[in-house]
Amino acid sequence: MSTPSVTHAPELPAETEPVDLSHEWVANAQVKIDPKTAKIADFRGSFRTKLEQRIDVLDVMCLHCRRHFEDVADQDCEAKIDNQHLIGGDQRERPKRRKERMAANAVIVPGPRINRRGIDAVLNREA
Repeated sequence: MSTPSVTHAPELPAETEPVDLSHEWVANAQVKIDPKTAKIADFRGSFRTKLEQRIDVLDVMCLHCRRHFEDVADQDCEAKIDNQHLIGGDQRERPKRRKERMAANAVIVPGPRINRRGIDAVLNREA
């Protein structure tokens, strides 16, 4: 017995939405805070400001391409197209980093063993 051949309709390419190449702007700013807020900001990495607090902006740049507003405001975000400028160009063409050599007369002097893990590391830490 032969099985009937089934013909499938050709798959149509899925409609893709256009890629958003616009910049996502962020501001680097200075905010005056009290010592209590400074302690919270240092611990958590963030803090809440007071309502209607004035914030001095140091500069405005794109979050992705890390370029200043005035330089690229009317252009597409290059990082969303290709972010080679952030990693220093093509990795295959860049020269390798040079390793520092020790001086010929250098001597390695072993020091005491330092425990950096576990409860002993916390308890024996010098304050």
